Amino acid sequence: MPNQQTDIIQSTPIIPIRGVERLSLSHFRCYEIFSVSLDTRPVILTGPNGAGKTNLLESLSFLIPGRGLRRSSLSEVRRHGSTDPWAISIQLQDEEEQIHIGTGLDPESPDSERRITKINGEKVKSQSSLTEWVSVLWLTPQMDRLFLEGSQGRRRFLDRLVYGFDSGHAQRLNRYEQVLRERNLLLRQGRYDPHWLNGLEEILVDEGIALTIARREVVAQLSSVLKHKGNAFPQAELALEGTVENLLDGRSLLDVEEEMRRFLQASREQDRLTGRTSMGPHRSDLLVVHPEKKQPAALCSTGEQKALLLSIVMASAQLLSVRADTIPLLLLDEVVAHLDASRRSALFDELLKLKIQAWLTGTDVSLFEELQGNVQFLSLKEARLVSKT
Repeated sequence: MPNQQTDIIQSTPIIPIRGVERLSLSHFRCYEIFSVSLDTRPVILTGPNGAGKTNLLESLSFLIPGRGLRRSSLSEVRRHGSTDPWAISIQLQDEEEQIHIGTGLDPESPDSERRITKINGEKVKSQSSLTEWVSVLWLTPQMDRLFLEGSQGRRRFLDRLVYGFDSGHAQRLNRYEQVLRERNLLLRQGRYDPHWLNGLEEILVDEGIALTIARREVVAQLSSVLKHKGNAFPQAELALEGTVENLLDGRSLLDVEEEMRRFLQASREQDRLTGRTSMGPHRSDLLVVHPEKKQPAALCSTGEQKALLLSIVMASAQLLSVRADTIPLLLLDEVVAHLDASRRSALFDELLKLKIQAWLTGTDVSLFEELQGNVQFLSLKEARLVSKT
């Protein structure tokens, strides 16, 4: 496939000061080679199903730690039939500063699941470094069952939100999960040095409390924003539920630390038998309630659940839009097709007020007509850029 490149024509004087100015892909999903230049206005990606719209959003989702919005293995992201490692190169504008981020499979070990990342040409040791530069939020059709499935998905969703407000959260979470696996392995083996196990549990206590506090702070901030949102979308009521959360209510940090130590030590035999640690932030859950119905999100209709989820994501985007330390990006995959005209207009109005670069996809370009002049349109067909506005 030939190299694809275009420049988007600026048609409005009001442009957000931060966002993606260039996106280049190689051997990524359906794209062999792809490159597009942009300004920092919102981006509308249109085209038939299978044209590669979601693939472009997925590439941007690798700007934060993790496995992207599809949670695919790194080898699955490589273009089908290609033996070359996939790579993403992104140029971002942050007020007066340009930032270059590159990430992809390690070219020295293309058959591995090892991802390398460079920021401004310098290789970084950990993906966690990305959270110092960029915040990425997304909403995809695959998230429609978030309130119906297990708590793990809701924790993952919340942690991605926290990344945008606490650059150390990803590193703490990785450290916590690594030590958690090590503790579970030692217990299953049945033979271990008690001092070693005590050391691991001390890390779980320290990191576990820090993770829980960070999550609670973000939930509190989101709740404050949601209380003052308009009527177009439900003002979701949020709460974080878990053992550590309960311990933090009305107790000093020293008391919470001591209680967690005692619990972990006392539960070693039980945890050995079950093969998992029974207490910690890895078992917390994000609770969401529809305020008008006073009903848990899981009991609401499909449309109401989608509206609640969109409301939470937009509240987080509003908070990120006023932060100066990271570049916020919002990825909305096939969202507007499920909204009526009034809610669609309300969403567009809110997006423009945020003054951040949002990326929206859809098969019907007419649904985005009222955004003409305020956004840039990319039309895709069979993974090829065929028009621009």
